[in-house]
Amino acid sequence: MNKKTFLILGIILLGLIGGSIYFFNRSGTSFVSRMQGASSAGSLLIQAKAEEAKGNFIEAKALYRKLIGEYPNSQKVLEWEKKLEELNLKLLFSSAITAGSKAYEIKPGDSLNRIAREFKTTVELIKKENNLSDDRITPGRKIKVWTAPFSILVDKSQNILMLKANEEVIKTYIVSTGKNNCTPTGTFKIVNKQIDPPWFKSGAGKPIPTGSPENVLGTRWMGFDLAGYGIHGTVDPQSLGKQVTQGCVRLSNPDVEELYIIVPIGTEVTVVD
Repeated sequence: MNKKTFLILGIILLGLIGGSIYFFNRSGTSFVSRMQGASSAGSLLIQAKAEEAKGNFIEAKALYRKLIGEYPNSQKVLEWEKKLEELNLKLLFSSAITAGSKAYEIKPGDSLNRIAREFKTTVELIKKENNLSDDRITPGRKIKVWTAPFSILVDKSQNILMLKANEEVIKTYIVSTGKNNCTPTGTFKIVNKQIDPPWFKSGAGKPIPTGSPENVLGTRWMGFDLAGYGIHGTVDPQSLGKQVTQGCVRLSNPDVEELYIIVPIGTEVTVVD
């Protein structure tokens, strides 16, 4: 090999090395950073799952929040948000005192109805979060009582219902709304609640009882301060996520039964396009 050929090969080799260094500086470092980020997210996820397995729902919730906050563009973020909502419900239905709740000492003469009225909550939620099998309570016992007001936001464009407290989304439900966009928009209040509601179908000679395939209301009813409209269950869960109702907001029976436990009469419901 002559000197000229050797010189040319040397120049080519130096160019390749320089290009490799440039590529590493431009993209290799980015790749390493991404790998480190993935590793950190994986570590946080392992910690979150471990805390949840130990029943430390408050700690697990904080870790999932950190995951969502630090890695908002992750492909897993929707899974983490769903897990966060699951933990919200676990905490809500547990005896753990969290933001939005307090410990209350039962007084002589107290009843669950009186306590629920005082703190604007439901008897069903008090029983659920304190694992009470009936309405009997004992003076001197401390129980958890939810004190923060709940609110509901229904988004017709997405057919979702968001249960909120202290501006935090507690859980998101899939719903059906009115066909041809007929569910009225605005802010309403829940003014009545009923278990196993009969349906007073227009033109029917008598109310259609719950359990009948013709009764579209399902197992629960929560009526608005706008006559004829409210939130209810369904006998047709396949229709959820669509605009198919006569104007009411429709959930699956398990979801509406869960929501019924949580929200008291007086809860504000906002419906938007």
